[in-house]
Amino acid sequence: MDKPKRDKRQIALIIIGYPFGLLIIGLAINTLVFGIGRITVSMPSIEIVSALIIASVLLVINHAWLMTTTELTRLKHTLYATPEEWAKSGVDPQNASAVGLQELERRHNAHRNTTENTVYFCLLAALFTVTSPSTLAAQVWLIGFAIARLGYTYSYIAGRDNLRGFFMSLSLLAMFGLASYLLLSLVV
Repeated sequence: MDKPKRDKRQIALIIIGYPFGLLIIGLAINTLVFGIGRITVSMPSIEIVSALIIASVLLVINHAWLMTTTELTRLKHTLYATPEEWAKSGVDPQNASAVGLQELERRHNAHRNTTENTVYFCLLAALFTVTSPSTLAAQVWLIGFAIARLGYTYSYIAGRDNLRGFFMSLSLLAMFGLASYLLLSLVV
């Protein structure tokens, strides 16, 4: 077997194993650090609501940051959002700067990825907060996700791929932590 095929297989195995590795780490943290009790549906404590508020505010800041940097990129590179804006400007989209289009795509991808992850986070967070989790687990997983998303946005926009991967892993770890905590609380 030639080296490129072997390398691709090894990379494919890492890609396949990556979410399972994060899930195992989340399970270990939940079990060894936070402890998991039987699920009890109740109103969340003020500390858990506070963690949810902090996470929500950080996610709104992240969204505003993505929105603002996208518009600033359009302005800097004379790019427009709709066919109507292009027509009104008198600028031909075919003459748009390749660098500008790449930077706009970078911001669109960052925004899309953040939105996709936040949808699942919101579902998990809503269930998590009303199932009597430990306060520390709520603070770590909820606020940790939001901080990781801010780091992800920074590193994606700055073009720092290794750092982006690190923050993506942290945000996925928080989601897997929420999901595994909920699942384990059903069976203990």
